[in-house]
Amino acid sequence: MYGSLEVSTSGMIAQRIRLEVAAANLANKEAILDSSGRVNPYRARHAMFAPGDPTASTPEGRLMGVHVAQIEFGKGPPKYKYDPTSPYAIKDGPNAGMVPVPDVDPITETINSMEAARAYEANVNAAEATKSMMAQALRLIA
Repeated sequence: MYGSLEVSTSGMIAQRIRLEVAAANLANKEAILDSSGRVNPYRARHAMFAPGDPTASTPEGRLMGVHVAQIEFGKGPPKYKYDPTSPYAIKDGPNAGMVPVPDVDPITETINSMEAARAYEANVNAAEATKSMMAQALRLIA
């Protein structure tokens, strides 16, 4: 039964990271400058899950649960918005007057954050049910 607590905990940790990634994407949805002040629009990040929990205390526990294997950058083509008055607009060439913008879709990120919050809540409920079953089993033994 203790393994199910570890599974729920690993799910909560993974969903919390997923929620943090979605929040970072929403916070940077209009960031077109990098930390050096150069035009380099923010690229959306995505949390990639993998089976197993490498932080589990037992070898069996490492086979169960889930963890965030990596956080990937969006791989789609850059997006552009036409705004020739912007100081960040491309000056010449076929994309003249276009401003590179982040590839963050606020609707998708909002849905991702709602999904992560609900999955987190489901893991909390599973952990609570497991704790309740363990308490009942201890009462039967005592």
